[in-house]
Amino acid sequence: MEQTLSGVIERITYHNEENGYTIARLQDETGRLVTVVGKMVGISVGSAVELRGNWRQHPQYGQQFKTESFKTTLPATITGIEKYLGSGLIKGVGPVTAKRIVRRFGLDTLRLIDEEPERLIETPGVGRKRVEMIKQAWAEQRDIKDLMIFLQGHGVSTNLAVKIYKYYGDAAIGVLQADPYRLQRDIFGIGFLTADKIAQSLGIPHDSPARVAAGISYVLQQQTGNGHVYSPRRELVAAAVELLGVDAEQVASAITQLRTSQAIHMETLPGANDETIEAVYLLPTYYAEKGVAERLRLLNDARLISGSTRLSLFERYSWQQTLAHLQQELGLTLAPAQAQAIETALSHPVTVLTGGPGTGKTTTLHALIHLLQQAGKRFALAAPTGRAAKRMSEATGQTAKTIHRLLEVNPAEGFSFRFDAQNPLQLDMLIIDEASMLDITLTHHLLRAIPQGAHLLLVGDIDQLPSVGPGNVLRDIIDSGVVAVERLHLIFRQAEDSAIITNAHRIIQGQMPALDKQAHDFFLFHIEDVDQCADMVIDLVAQRIPRRFGIPSRQIQVLSPMHRGAVGVATLNQRLQQRLNPADPRRPERTLGGRVFRVGDRVMQTRNNYELDVFNGDMGEITTIDPVMHTLAIRIDDREVSYDWLDADELVHAWAVSVHKSQGSEYRAVVIPFHTTHYVMLQRHLLYTAVTRARELVVLVGTRRALGIAVRNDAVAERYTALAYRLRTGN
Repeated sequence: MEQTLSGVIERITYHNEENGYTIARLQDETGRLVTVVGKMVGISVGSAVELRGNWRQHPQYGQQFKTESFKTTLPATITGIEKYLGSGLIKGVGPVTAKRIVRRFGLDTLRLIDEEPERLIETPGVGRKRVEMIKQAWAEQRDIKDLMIFLQGHGVSTNLAVKIYKYYGDAAIGVLQADPYRLQRDIFGIGFLTADKIAQSLGIPHDSPARVAAGISYVLQQQTGNGHVYSPRRELVAAAVELLGVDAEQVASAITQLRTSQAIHMETLPGANDETIEAVYLLPTYYAEKGVAERLRLLNDARLISGSTRLSLFERYSWQQTLAHLQQELGLTLAPAQAQAIETALSHPVTVLTGGPGTGKTTTLHALIHLLQQAGKRFALAAPTGRAAKRMSEATGQTAKTIHRLLEVNPAEGFSFRFDAQNPLQLDMLIIDEASMLDITLTHHLLRAIPQGAHLLLVGDIDQLPSVGPGNVLRDIIDSGVVAVERLHLIFRQAEDSAIITNAHRIIQGQMPALDKQAHDFFLFHIEDVDQCADMVIDLVAQRIPRRFGIPSRQIQVLSPMHRGAVGVATLNQRLQQRLNPADPRRPERTLGGRVFRVGDRVMQTRNNYELDVFNGDMGEITTIDPVMHTLAIRIDDREVSYDWLDADELVHAWAVSVHKSQGSEYRAVVIPFHTTHYVMLQRHLLYTAVTRARELVVLVGTRRALGIAVRNDAVAERYTALAYRLRTGN
């Protein structure tokens, strides 16, 4: 039989933002402290609550009240009101301000905030700006509580409820009742499964056309997230049937309706063995792929920079004379392939320069940039990410920008770019480094901003993993055979002294890395047990590498092939945070989105946020957490970015990151757990990418068997993309 328990929440021991599960200490009406557990979304310290549930005896923690349902009421004591206001619930009010307000207004505080908030100005130290902030936050909290009551039982966290309210305002409940599937389109962090749970509880039929259409869109979005530009219709139907639990005819009918309403694009593309594929695109990826093909063909067919076959600098001299003069000025001798690459970049509107580590790509760029400067030509350097742009700047001695910053994001106009087809960049040559990281959408924006007649040089390592985003742009451009491609193969003598570089080339050629005991920069710790493997990773980062090589722990990056498991990204992040940045009363922390964020934590951005000017893959360190203003500050490269707590679900810890997310980065040392438990991800290109992220030291932790599996597996995960076909045919 259910019982009722009333009291005030004194302390929250644990709270999961994702599902609301909470462990708290409650002072009941008799004054005793008891432990309460259960799903209590939106609860906070100081909340007066009425719980319904049952007492139980936990074998380890003793007597607890297991909550089945609850409702909150406002606290009725001075102490309760003070704790309630100062708990961080109301933006702009911390413990100090709460104490001042309650001292001034006593038991009438909450009524006054609700009915006469302007009188808060009477509180010492509270100005008009703070009053307005408290007034707005209080009103929002009241409305959010109504929304939370509506959403109770749907697995929607307080953080997501606030986001829903911020997006829809007072119309939130009405929007959800009319079309709950809008959530997956409008709110980052809410996918189809959550929206579908709400829809089902509201009585929307299992086979509703709206539900089936939303499920199809979700599958297409998942495919895009996995790197595909389109989905074969057959695979789309099968995945949607499995997701929705409806028959194939209903899915087929919904696809037809989506096509008729121009919500998706469909066309027939050539497949393998003279077969055809019925491709289904989301509109943004279709227009991006089509646009990339059209712009590349247009650029490649355009007149050259000077209207002749070379820059005007060469009109007075032969190429051999120019090359000799260049080498004399720079005090170096270019390999024939490097010289050819420079000449091709200057004589072809679009060129790809590819090659592995140590093959002289940077030296080639140095020489090309020198010639451009000598000729007085306008040029720009850019890369897909901030870390890659920083590396490019350091390597060339020239300013390099991220592509987003080169194009200049304009949040005021729907996150468009200042430079586009109507307002192109003013330059003669654009050089893009780490071009293997280019996805189809970013490439489309980039190409639209390149003026007719300008040259484009794409520099990248074709053996790296493809982009995190949709498409396989660099490989498709090369495979199309439409543009000029130069490959650097020769490993220079100074690079041969690095076991990192020589082993990287061995790996990509299908050979086991040489594990020479005399090597100073490449090591393997052979450990069979996966838990011991994880222990060794932690010890290497925290003690062994700093002690032996003098490389600080914060300059060592752990790269894991997978997210799950004992040596996966998620578990290693928890353990590394505990070891390198443990809880400390002097170090502020906050649980947001189910994660504990602490000052000093290394974090990574997981999506493009144009308002904050931060992008997927940007990494930084938390410098401050403000419990009063509900913000945290992160130092990213050379600037500090302020995040509202609501945006923290875009962040993940980055003590350990996936190999895919490390692309374009370079670290002093990398530690790579490589175990057979990661069998599905043991691939040659993944191992090669991980190894080439290190500048000074690579330490592999795992088994020789896992290494052998990876080296032998040269399969590259197929991505559904038609860019090469469109470039060749003009379709």
